Amino acid sequence: MHSTKRLDSTFAALADPTRRAILGRLARGEKTVTALVRSFRMSQPAISQHLKVLENAGLISTTVRAQERPRRLETRPLMEATDWIERNRKLWEGKYKQLDRLLEELKLEETK
Repeated sequence: MHSTKRLDSTFAALADPTRRAILGRLARGEKTVTALVRSFRMSQPAISQHLKVLENAGLISTTVRAQERPRRLETRPLMEATDWIERNRKLWEGKYKQLDRLLEELKLEETK
């Protein structure tokens, strides 16, 4: 998946509080759909819908183990999102520092 498209999918998936909560549970270890249904007190189709969005975004994967298909957290898309946020945070911090310097210069000129 193209990195911009994956980033869009990651942020769209993270926009929902239930999906973020599912990722939080999966961060503690693999879970089956049945375990997630019990944990959230939601219907199986509702949980499956959330899992589909998370899987399409690459945030989770499914392991086939006998009759079970536990889901597990995939951290790469989260790391990519974190890197993007950090790059933009640094960019905007630099812009704010430039603005602060300009405002200080204007204040000095104003007092002269």
